[in-house]
Amino acid sequence: MVGISVRNYELTLDECLNGIEGKKNISLGLEGGRGACPLLISSADRFELEYGSHCVSVDCNPLGMNIGYMPKFMFLTGIHCFGKQSAQFLLRVSKEPHYGRYDEPLVPNTTLVAEGSWDGKNNQFCATACRVLNFSHSLSDAFIGDCSIKLRLRFSSTLSIKSRSNTIGQIWSNKTTNDSGYFGELLFHSLADKMIRVPGLKYEYTKIESVKGYCLEKNTLKKHKGKKYPNSHSSDLRFYMTIRNRNGVVGSGYSSPLFVGDLFYEPVWSTNKENNIDYTLVNISYMISFTSSIDFNLGGKTFMNTSLVISAEGIYDAEHGRLCMVGCRDLGSKHNQNLKKNDSFDCEIRVTIQFPPLDAKRGAHVQGTIDSTRERKDLLYFDPLELSSNSIYTSQAKESVWRMDLEVTMVLITNTLACIFVGLQLLYVKKKPKELPFISIAMLTVITLGHMSPLVLNFEALFVSNRNRQNVFLGSGSWLEVNEVIIRVITMFAFLLEFRLLQLTWSSRSYEETHKGIWVCEKKVLFLCLPLYLGGGLIAFFLHQWKISQYNRPFRRARMWYKRLSLWGDLKSYAGLILDGFLLPQIIFNLFFNSREKALSPSFYVGTTVVRLLPHVYNLYMAYSSSWNFDLSYLYANPRMDFFSKSWDLIIPFFGLLFGALIYLQQRFGGRCFLPKRFRHSSAYEKVPVVSNE
Repeated sequence: MVGISVRNYELTLDECLNGIEGKKNISLGLEGGRGACPLLISSADRFELEYGSHCVSVDCNPLGMNIGYMPKFMFLTGIHCFGKQSAQFLLRVSKEPHYGRYDEPLVPNTTLVAEGSWDGKNNQFCATACRVLNFSHSLSDAFIGDCSIKLRLRFSSTLSIKSRSNTIGQIWSNKTTNDSGYFGELLFHSLADKMIRVPGLKYEYTKIESVKGYCLEKNTLKKHKGKKYPNSHSSDLRFYMTIRNRNGVVGSGYSSPLFVGDLFYEPVWSTNKENNIDYTLVNISYMISFTSSIDFNLGGKTFMNTSLVISAEGIYDAEHGRLCMVGCRDLGSKHNQNLKKNDSFDCEIRVTIQFPPLDAKRGAHVQGTIDSTRERKDLLYFDPLELSSNSIYTSQAKESVWRMDLEVTMVLITNTLACIFVGLQLLYVKKKPKELPFISIAMLTVITLGHMSPLVLNFEALFVSNRNRQNVFLGSGSWLEVNEVIIRVITMFAFLLEFRLLQLTWSSRSYEETHKGIWVCEKKVLFLCLPLYLGGGLIAFFLHQWKISQYNRPFRRARMWYKRLSLWGDLKSYAGLILDGFLLPQIIFNLFFNSREKALSPSFYVGTTVVRLLPHVYNLYMAYSSSWNFDLSYLYANPRMDFFSKSWDLIIPFFGLLFGALIYLQQRFGGRCFLPKRFRHSSAYEKVPVVSNE
């Protein structure tokens, strides 16, 4: 391994040579005692090399030797500061954008050793670079020499749609053309995604006039009038997105403002400031980048696993939530290095984005298009791209967190109430043990399985953290895990109480021969309910397959990434529907046996019915009072994944209350009291008075 020692090192090559005239008028100085070396460290991620037209006839390889390729990227690594204004560092070049990081080994033939200092007169950093020599036979014989390479780096004072690099520079050789090791001058610039906030940095808008014509269309603006949208400095203006071309190929990326008006974009996180919306049009510049893991065609070129960057600027209308921009994409650095810089941009691109209102209902997302304004026969023309985002607003995220806290509390309360009502039923049958045989075992099996299933399927939640999905979105901590453990413990307690009630009911029927008629009725209940439940399960299965076919389209699948369509999830939803109608087996049992025994205490069947219906009442309330919901934060009632649509929220409570009323009538007037008179009587189990011989 080769390393450069800086111990007891004296800076000697800090002279700022006058090989190329400085450009002080377009460079930022270091005001307020700010040092050049700290800025150099923050900017030294990677730079892209620019080869001019002179490189056709002149060797422009800065390494001075044939390495089999022309470097495309330059990295400044291993920076050591000497005071605030001077530094020593390594210049490493590569054809790959992710090479040359700090953890990479030093390769002598692609590495230069440089040192320099800040030139306050011309507002630039000047450095001299040396090659590593005599390393071909043994690295122990290598030394630093040939210090004929000069470097000049400056911080741009003004950015524009075609110039998004605020760190630019030149590297050249001070040798003559015929000297060994000479190479032609190269320009380099920082990549657009690496932005240093140097005081005094400004942005120059050059495409605003071409935007106003189509952005301020009255017919389009009327559709979104009267609603509130994010203001121009809101953090909600940056978002992750998916992009689909005409062939259905989907890419993913990120969009973020760069400048808002004359100010560098500083995202505002507080939702209180969202109310102070400035309804004037504001100039704005954006950086849009996306990539695709499969072939993505754009303007006659096919890209794969390559980041496509579009620089854009235009107008944001905060009153209507509409963003209209002109975009430019760099052609020279991606397609043809011999193109002149002024001709290497395609700026015939129009970007239109519509933001949803701050109080948007479910399903409202950022939508937009990226299309070419060129004629179809133009080589750079491309078909319109559809843009969509599932990113949510800050206020919506906070609302989801609030609802999540509320739902955890409601789960704790309802599970506790379930325990109380089962406990009251146990006390009831303890006082009236003769009523036990007339409780439907099928009904008790349904409610017992309803509390056993969560314990079996989520048993690991009692001991380990298994909530990565919510933690990723909401950043929730151990408080959620503790609450879930409490919920599991209460659920287990409810299961044990229900199992005890089931055991007592079963045992009460085993001791007397007179209960054979009860078992016959119980079998009839089973023969009727079991096919009904299985038929519903088949319907749930076929509905699941239909949903899979609907969401299996490429773009729709990308938009619904957060909705995991699992068969097991749909079956669990159906099981919840069965549990909502837990009184159905008891009603059928009373009907067959024609019993008017008060087997169930009012506190049990009324209370348990209320517990089962509360999620639907809650969901119906939230549907009208809350403007936003996000699937990953639901713990109590999920309107997308379960039977919690508005129609089901009305149907299920109606039948739940109906079942409760039928139980009351059956226990008061007989199991067949609601049937026509000719069906109410049966001789099978009719009581006959005993005649005495006295």
